[in-house]
Amino acid sequence: MSDALPPDRSGPAPDSVQTPYDALLLLSFGGPEGPDDVVPFLENVTRGRGIPRERLEEVGQHYYLFGGVSPINAQNRALLDALRKDFAGHGLGLPVYWGNRNWAPYLTDTLREMTRDGRSRVLVLATSAYASYSGCRQYRENLAESLATLEAEGLRPPRVDKLRHYFNHPGFVEPMTEGVLASLADLPQEARAGAHLAFTTHSIPVAAADTSGPVEAHGNGGAYVAQHLDVAALIAEAVRERTGTAHPWSLVYQSRSGPPQVPWLEPDICDHLEDLHKQGAPGAVMVPIGFVSDHMEVLYDLDTEATAKASELGLPVRRSPTVGSDPRFAAAVRDLVLERAAAERAEHPARCALGALGPSHDVCPVGCCPARAPKPAAAGADHPHQ
Repeated sequence: MSDALPPDRSGPAPDSVQTPYDALLLLSFGGPEGPDDVVPFLENVTRGRGIPRERLEEVGQHYYLFGGVSPINAQNRALLDALRKDFAGHGLGLPVYWGNRNWAPYLTDTLREMTRDGRSRVLVLATSAYASYSGCRQYRENLAESLATLEAEGLRPPRVDKLRHYFNHPGFVEPMTEGVLASLADLPQEARAGAHLAFTTHSIPVAAADTSGPVEAHGNGGAYVAQHLDVAALIAEAVRERTGTAHPWSLVYQSRSGPPQVPWLEPDICDHLEDLHKQGAPGAVMVPIGFVSDHMEVLYDLDTEATAKASELGLPVRRSPTVGSDPRFAAAVRDLVLERAAAERAEHPARCALGALGPSHDVCPVGCCPARAPKPAAAGADHPHQ
């Protein structure tokens, strides 16, 4: 079912509504928290790729511009606080843990803690809203690897299930829409009416995009591009409804990190800003729909690099905020938790989703976002617990 608003699940909730789950795990990317952390963190991110240390030190300059600290960990702490407050305020007795793929608190350590706390059935919220190998399956591979490590230690880790993709949940879309409206209002008056909306997301290899999502979604751009286009259209239409102006918009990409001979999704945001300037656009709003929080790739690639390009061109730009720890996003997570719990109890919960694509699957099917080198992945139809 697609609804403009979430189902009414706002009242106090007895613990039975979360059955069979006894914890939520916030699973994120991680980031350095000081200059000495930068290269070791990048070594974790790129392990197995054979990238020389000199290249890592070059990439690390982005972090050193901000004191060697990525904002992502502080933003995850804020989201943890928002989730805990929302759950407590609605009678949801679900403890919330936090683990990262690439920096402390590490995922394996957090799952070990959860195991020792007696957690047996865990829901996972990944800080990536869309289907793709790097945004979904790689997190599932990390989960499988950590669970296997605990089993090798003689522990009995919990079963883990991953919350569905939430890119089109109103609690994700609405805060971003309001951010665009505020950013448009902050442009110089002469640039507002004709301003372009540049919806940005992480560029990934074209081959990875084409095989993102379930097999039936594979094709040019796969589910990854289709989902972003759907969200961009939703926000652009909401802005039109509230302002009376239909702003031109495009989906563009940022943060490419692969070798030049491998095709990645384009156009790059800086190239797009140059094109807008050539076309005579009076201004633009960069809308980072591909990111949950204002982490390093937003602060550097948009606020630093792309904003400098726009200044060089004389093109007025603003960057709208991500959802971060917005209370509406925390409420959306609660809604998704209760929805999934009800589904696991063989009930038929209302599934809130905006746009044309509808709610995504609860369990990733076989062939969904495959890796080039297949590895075990938890929380999917090909996992032994499913």
